Amino acid sequence: MEDWMWWLLLAAVAVIAELFTGTFVLLMLGAGFLAASLVGLAGAPGWIQGIAFIVVSTLSLAVVRPWMKHRFFRGDPGASADFSVTEGSDALVVERVDADNGLVKIGGELWRARPYDATKEYVPGDRVRVVKVDGATALVWRD
Repeated sequence: MEDWMWWLLLAAVAVIAELFTGTFVLLMLGAGFLAASLVGLAGAPGWIQGIAFIVVSTLSLAVVRPWMKHRFFRGDPGASADFSVTEGSDALVVERVDADNGLVKIGGELWRARPYDATKEYVPGDRVRVVKVDGATALVWRD
């Protein structure tokens, strides 16, 4: 098997592994592997392929990855889909919470809210507890 084929195989593995991480690091390394593969396909020796990998990976990590993180995470480097930390938290009703809409404050952050029991309604100033998080909406209950 020729060198460029190994680089191409590594590129494919890196891109597939990126699907499970979502950090864009392996994707940038995959770009470097692909560049090295193309240089090898053009007939360059192994050390030039290695330099192509290093240069493209470094530039991708330094320039493209920050842009992609900003684009996909809207500038929030700590963006996360893990809302479990808010379940069980106390919340303060800021705007009336009923079956259609509402707003609560949880740990200093404003969240859309609905009552866990759709027949209940809560008014501003009520203290409630987050029972469940459904997407970006807190389902709340007052004891």
